[in-house]
Amino acid sequence: MTARSDRWIQQWDPEDETFWHRTGERIARRNLLFSVLSEHIGFSVWTMWSVLVLFMGPEYGLTPADKFLLTSVVTLVGAVVRVPYTFAVAVFGGRNWTVISAGLLLVPTVAAFAVMEPGTSFSTFLLVGLLAGIGGGNFASSMTNINAFFPLRRKGWALGLNAGGGNIGVPVIQLAALAIIGAGGGPRVLLGLYIPLIVVAAVLAARHMDNLASVRNDTGVVREAARDPQTWIMSFLYIGTFGSFIGYSFAFGQVLQTQFGRTPLQAAYVTFLGPLLGSLIRPLGGWLADRYGGARISLGTFVAMGAATAVLIAASTRQSLTLFTAAFVVLFVLTGLGNGSTYKMIPGIFRAKALARGLAGEAAAVYGRRLSGAAMGLIGAVGALGGVGINLAFRQSFLAHGSGTGAFVAFLACYAVCCAVTWAVYLRRRPAARPSGPETAPERNPQVSYADV
Repeated sequence: MTARSDRWIQQWDPEDETFWHRTGERIARRNLLFSVLSEHIGFSVWTMWSVLVLFMGPEYGLTPADKFLLTSVVTLVGAVVRVPYTFAVAVFGGRNWTVISAGLLLVPTVAAFAVMEPGTSFSTFLLVGLLAGIGGGNFASSMTNINAFFPLRRKGWALGLNAGGGNIGVPVIQLAALAIIGAGGGPRVLLGLYIPLIVVAAVLAARHMDNLASVRNDTGVVREAARDPQTWIMSFLYIGTFGSFIGYSFAFGQVLQTQFGRTPLQAAYVTFLGPLLGSLIRPLGGWLADRYGGARISLGTFVAMGAATAVLIAASTRQSLTLFTAAFVVLFVLTGLGNGSTYKMIPGIFRAKALARGLAGEAAAVYGRRLSGAAMGLIGAVGALGGVGINLAFRQSFLAHGSGTGAFVAFLACYAVCCAVTWAVYLRRRPAARPSGPETAPERNPQVSYADV
């Protein structure tokens, strides 16, 4: 039974199968739907500068290094604001904060609409780009909120769908830009399309979403999650997956223009494909993690990402546009799989820690939901910083060598480290625990197995 008043649900127990099938699933799915819509628009606003720089020809007076710096700044702000956005769910409620955060997207969109013309100073573009970064925060609050609605056995699918639906905002805005460029339109046409969509997303969230009282005012949980080493290990792995996804989403079109001489229209024809496939496959990564274990799927994904990056290095060295484009799209697909599998690991890790502490049943479920929801915001924030690193690496590589090859070598090394960490922390066989008897003191830090998370 759910007690509800003024969009607040007072009692929520998704691990209870009777409750879940009677009322919980319907409510959770409804909140998931409108959460996806708001997060989708947020991703589009966050990544709109990956598209706007394609419109900015020589008349804007910006160098390729300026454009990479601009997209790096946007990515950086999107990463940083994910931390307060995670707190916001506990302070305001998931539904209430979704409405507020959706409405805030009007600020960077209207600001970009106002300044997007030749003659605007680079510093002005940087300032407006800073505003666009708030769109990246929607992911953290959305994932924290939706994590609380679903039972552990469905989290991989639900979180993958929520994140994938948000991620797909990247290729959607790129496809919209392709259509507008092809029709001879300008950047203000693109921005004008999104202003009413933002209003619609905020109104629908207000009308159809709910707040969960169980996650309200628990701001201390973020500090508790920040003290757990698993939060930072998973943050590093998420740099490898989501950092790659968002970084490549910003940089792909610029690399095609700068290294291979593609026109804005030619670049736009290709750039949407990688983010689109990477977004669509993210729920599959979550589903595979539900079935086979997130650590196993993540390790296989990092190995494959390393192989794809090696192909990119060869293609970049040989200036083979066809091979380069194909390998880049494959790499996008792999980042999507990895995004889904790594995020599925988070609730499983904290559930395993709860069981190791001797908790069981609802107590273990509550502990896992509480810690994993907070950790997701922090992990999402740190992971997005990988996108900053990717754009800065490309900027430096083009300044030093005139191509992106040096950056890809650095990315290959990063994926190798991600493989090693995933295996060593989550999959490596450990010595069996010593049997405990009456005369044996219990371990203060019991060994936790993460192989099936």
